[in-house]
Amino acid sequence: MSGVWETGEPRCQAALAVLASLCRARPPPLGLDVETCRSFELEPPERSPSAADAGTSVSLLTVVVIVCGVALVAVFLFLFWKLCWMPWRNKEASSPSSANPSPEALQSPSSRGNMADKLKDPNTLGFLEAAVKISHTSPDIPAEVQRSVKEHIMRHTRLQRQTTEPASSTRHTSFKRHLPRQMHVSSVDYGNELPPAAEQPTSIGRIKPELYKQKSVEGDDAKTEAKTCGKINFSLRYDYENETLIVRILKAFDLPAKDFCGSSDPYVKIYLLPDRKCKLQTRVHRKTLNPTFDENFHFPVPYEELADRKLHLSVFDFDRFSRHDMIGEVILDNLFEASDLSQETSIWKDIQYATSESVDLGEIMFSLCYLPTAGRLTLTVIKCRNLKAMDITGYSDPYVKVSLLCDGRRLKKKKTTIKKNTLNPVYNEAIIFDIPPENMDQVSLLISVMDYDRVGHNEIIGVCRVGISAEGLGRDHWNEMLAYPRKPIAHWHSLVEGNPRL
Repeated sequence: MSGVWETGEPRCQAALAVLASLCRARPPPLGLDVETCRSFELEPPERSPSAADAGTSVSLLTVVVIVCGVALVAVFLFLFWKLCWMPWRNKEASSPSSANPSPEALQSPSSRGNMADKLKDPNTLGFLEAAVKISHTSPDIPAEVQRSVKEHIMRHTRLQRQTTEPASSTRHTSFKRHLPRQMHVSSVDYGNELPPAAEQPTSIGRIKPELYKQKSVEGDDAKTEAKTCGKINFSLRYDYENETLIVRILKAFDLPAKDFCGSSDPYVKIYLLPDRKCKLQTRVHRKTLNPTFDENFHFPVPYEELADRKLHLSVFDFDRFSRHDMIGEVILDNLFEASDLSQETSIWKDIQYATSESVDLGEIMFSLCYLPTAGRLTLTVIKCRNLKAMDITGYSDPYVKVSLLCDGRRLKKKKTTIKKNTLNPVYNEAIIFDIPPENMDQVSLLISVMDYDRVGHNEIIGVCRVGISAEGLGRDHWNEMLAYPRKPIAHWHSLVEGNPRL
């Protein structure tokens, strides 16, 4: 066929041109396929997309759009169910229908009368509480209805609180019999008719220990300012090689004048308690109120015993022809207050006013615990330490006597067991007193440490007192017990000289 094409005959060329145009036609005529065009070395016709293919594409696009739309609708419905439907349904389930009356019903006169009648019924307490909660936010409830509802609920609450108070116990009968007549101890009656005083809170509710504690702190500060007699400067250091405590008295400042000339002749005595046999003393400085001593004193003592020792400094005014006048004293209870004593540490202390040297009688440790519901006060005597030796053997036979006092009168007394030949007895014995709550602010306890003698009268070693009328730590210990009921509160108390007849 290629040879015929090259000869250039007009007819053949015309036929081939017609065939070529048919092959390039869109769409090609029937009976003309690709193989025929290729046999004449002509370009085959390009096949155009059919209508079926276009329809298939449109159908797929439509399905994709529909699926996306359904998915978006499903997501929207799920979010609406989570955010709106569930909280609303929970709110409706939690709020009863009776707690949400209509405003028209509340505003009608008949509903007001019915509600006022129902206020007297204790069985409608749940409805009343719900009405009170609504009244905080709903202005539709009348003001008189809100006030009556609140008064009824408060009265009902007070009555319930009063019924939980303990009834007057027979254990308190003996205590009340010993009280003075002017105290007018009243017993609480929980019958059908409550006295007017029953609606008032009991004495336990009126106790405010923080007020007492604040008063105690202020009172102690005022006494400290009134009784200070200058300052003293000293230093402490412990010699580990020689097992010796080195006390260095440096100087004193602003001492009071004891002589007629407006000056003093001061000197200092040093004790390491509880040992009073070892007494050291500085030189006397003539006619000065600001002496500089700068003297060292050595006390042989093991390092393990330093925690139980106290440093006692007594400042005196020297008189040649009469008894020396005491200016004041300083007692350092904790030797490790400023440092661990490995290095010399300077300490300034206020000199407390004193007319005579205080004798170290020892200390007692006890705990206080009060149960308001049972009206029971428990004093647990734990132990004593560094008691004063009362026998010629250098020991004592101590026991503890606890007296219950009211307006200076002793109502009851109880004792512990006797510990033989010791200055550091351990007891761990509980002493119980039955005291009604309304009388706790009228009583106090006197704790006396006694020395037992087989022949003759028992000698008193020292006493301490706790109660509202006590001073210092005795009052603070009592107030702390009242502030934390049902909890044992333990403290160390220093013994002082007291009246043995109490």
